[in-house]
Amino acid sequence: MNIKNVYILEDRSILYINGDDAKDFLQNLISNDINKVSEVDSCFASLLTPQGKFLYEFIIIKHKSGYLLDCEKYQADGLFNQLSLYKLRSKVEILNLSNEFVVAAFSNEKFLKFDDAKDQAGFTIKYREDPILLDPRNKQLGARLIINLEKLYLSLKKLDLHDSNVNEYYSLSHKLGIVPKDLNKLQNKLFGIECNFEELNGIDFKKGCYVGQENTARIKLKNKLSKRLMPIKIIEGKLNKGEGIFNNENEIGKVLIDNDYPFALIKYLDENFDEKVNFKTKEATITVKKPYWIN
Repeated sequence: MNIKNVYILEDRSILYINGDDAKDFLQNLISNDINKVSEVDSCFASLLTPQGKFLYEFIIIKHKSGYLLDCEKYQADGLFNQLSLYKLRSKVEILNLSNEFVVAAFSNEKFLKFDDAKDQAGFTIKYREDPILLDPRNKQLGARLIINLEKLYLSLKKLDLHDSNVNEYYSLSHKLGIVPKDLNKLQNKLFGIECNFEELNGIDFKKGCYVGQENTARIKLKNKLSKRLMPIKIIEGKLNKGEGIFNNENEIGKVLIDNDYPFALIKYLDENFDEKVNFKTKEATITVKKPYWIN
């Protein structure tokens, strides 16, 4: 990223969880440990099905007496409804602040220019009253500013940041192997641990129970993780969601996201998976690259 570029992530939404029971409420649901979240630390987490399948992912930021959840816009209503189902008698208020707040991303290099900033994933500072955090998934994704829409452009001007083409940010995320959008296409299609949430700092295996914890822990402890979500690069042709990916006659994966920044669930330990070869789908020739941060 250029140090002066900023990307307005209009495809993101902000939920706010507040109330006396907010901390315990989230701790009982999410795949990460809410105790990691403080005024100077934010975290990445997910909400899974009871079977451990992926439903929603989000970044959690401490804000005033509650927590901001930075999630994909197309998942916001579903996440709001799912959290509301679990609310029951908890003293929790769940608000959708998407019309008030916006998320902007800029470089790690720019983040480190701020006073007290640390080169540490999830590290959080305040610009006036607004949180700025180094992406807790991967520092190479840069920093995120969560700010009231009315203050956005004045603040960007004062910070000497210039609005840039958001597709540059999406392309970087895809290249790093981190899904930038179309998360709804993953729902119930794979286990959360197959989304690489452990490597993206989104699962805590030492915390207590949460929704989907049993299967997640079993896959980890019994070394049953044989498939992972990985980015696809199209050489020629067209992808279709749900179709198989083949090395000759051997299926090594399945397309899950088929749009501009495609991803597939890949049998990465299969002897027929080789990053150096081209694979075939029904109408396309592709390559699959294992992210550098996966062993």
